[in-house]
Order: sequence, then structure tokens, then C-alpha cells
Amino acid sequence: MILLDAPTLRAVLTTADCVEAMRQVFMDTAEGGFYAPVRTRVRPEGESPNGMTLMPTLRMKSPRRWCLKQMVVTPQNSAVGLDPLQGVVLLHDGDNGQVLAIADAPELTTLRTAATTALATRAFARPDARTVAIIGAGVQGRTHAAAMRAILPNAQIRLWGRSPEKAAELAREMGCEPFTSIEAAVRDADVVCTVTAAHDPILKKEWIAPGCHVNAVGSSTPAACEIDPALMAAALLFVDRRDAALAESGDVRRAIAAGAITEQHIRAELGEVLLGCAQGRVSTDEITLYKSLGFGALDLGAIELAADKALASGLGKLVSWS
Repeated sequence: MILLDAPTLRAVLTTADCVEAMRQVFMDTAEGGFYAPVRTRVRPEGESPNGMTLMPTLRMKSPRRWCLKQMVVTPQNSAVGLDPLQGVVLLHDGDNGQVLAIADAPELTTLRTAATTALATRAFARPDARTVAIIGAGVQGRTHAAAMRAILPNAQIRLWGRSPEKAAELAREMGCEPFTSIEAAVRDADVVCTVTAAHDPILKKEWIAPGCHVNAVGSSTPAACEIDPALMAAALLFVDRRDAALAESGDVRRAIAAGAITEQHIRAELGEVLLGCAQGRVSTDEITLYKSLGFGALDLGAIELAADKALASGLGKLVSWS
């Protein structure tokens, strides 16, 4: 069994390799290759400072693998300098159940999420996209800036964060241009990535230029929402998985509740587009929107890739239960 801590994951999971691994996962998912139920959220009744999420997955084709991500979400951690997300990803042999790898869940999630956004951008953005706006200057803002730079090396990257000082610091570090308002950052942008913890919409339809591609990444619960329902209605909507989007996405559910869209507004899953059995962007002036939630098969693909690369390079720590 190999232990993959955060520094090891950062060392072995390059954007290019992770994008290709995620591409394969999406296509396999579209072909029914995984058993991956919608995540389970566990929180006791009454006052509780945190809750647990569980994301089990089985890859049914060879090599058969079970994977489980468990994370305890404690929003109050930020006030004391701790990551609000704490947990691990477990990779098991699918036949005998042996534990093959254990990885730091927040770091693995952050890296594979940014790679998935890069993959979606490659699939849906215009080929001539050159201006990227990243809304959010936290951990996901950092990894998304790096991922966008990897697939669009000549792009101008704009960055907005709730704390202007933090956003300016990250912009200097990542070679981005800091902005003090979301509207200014996204005006005329070819690609927009929202990676915030917003509970109410922060991105308005009238700010988005024709032909823009939007990656809505930050909200992953029914109570969280980054995208204005009018923008959801105006865009060609793609998701990672339909069942998860309808059950978990505050962006999708709020737009449906407002009467802006129906369930049929979802054009396709990303994997269906990658397989060629569904169409993505058709014209240069369409607004496309990819709603990212994440699902367990992505964690399986990421931890498997990380374990293989760590073993090949002598990184990570090998341990045995016996």
C-alpha cells in the first residue's frame, strides 16, 4: 500500500497527465463503466459544527477497483487556519479488497478538479480563446490558474478574490492580472471559471460576452449557487453527470425552481461529448456552461494515476498492515 500525502500528489500529478486520466474516466463513465452513486452527506440533527461526505465508486472493467473518498467538512476551520476539508481517498483491489493506496483527499480533489476544468475548457471553449477570468482566489483559484496556463499558455488570466490583498498576492505569484470587481474581470472574457464558496449568484448574464465558455465549479451543494438563473437559461448547459446535477447543484436546482430552465435544458454530460455521441459548441457566439460537481470515478482515476507515478519515481511511502 502506498501513502500519498499532499506534497507527493503535487509532485506527480501534472496537469497534462491528469487531464488525460480524467478524459478517460469521463468516456468510461458515459459507456457505463463505473458504479458511482451520488455522494452521501451525513450530518446529525441539531447543532453540529461539521458533516461528512462519502463518495464510493466501483470500476467494473479490468482492473477492477473500489474507491472511497470520505471528507469531514468543517467551515469554521478557516478561522483557525485549517482547511475546511479534511479526509482521505482509499483505493482497493476490486476482487480481494486489499487497500492499494491512501491519498490526501483535499489535495487530490483540488488537482483533479482543476484538470477536469481544463478538459471541459478544451472541449467547449472557442479555439481562439485568449482571455480567462478566474473568480475566486483560494486553493482552487491557484490550481485553476495553473491549469488554464497549461492548456492556454498565451492567455491573459484575470483574477478576482473576495480579499483584494489576497487576490493581488496570488495574481503576482501566478502571473495573473488582479481585478477588484467580478464584472470588470469577466467582461469580454473568453473563458470564466467560478471557484467560490458563494451561496447566492455572483455571475450575471449581462456581464458575459457572446461566445464565452463558463466553468461553474465552486458550488457543490443544493444550498450553494454561483450562477444567475438567467445565465443558466441563456447558455448551452453541460454537466459532469445528470443525476448529480439535478440532485446536488444549487446552480441547476435554483434555475429550475425559478422557472428559468427545465431538466431538459441539460444538453449532455461531458463524457458523451468526448465520445462523440453528443454535440458541444456549434457556433462561435454561443455561451457554453459546464457545471462541475465531481464524482467518485474521478477520484479513482486520479489516485490510480498518482499511485502509479509515485511508485515509478520512488515517491510516496510504502507501508503494510501486517
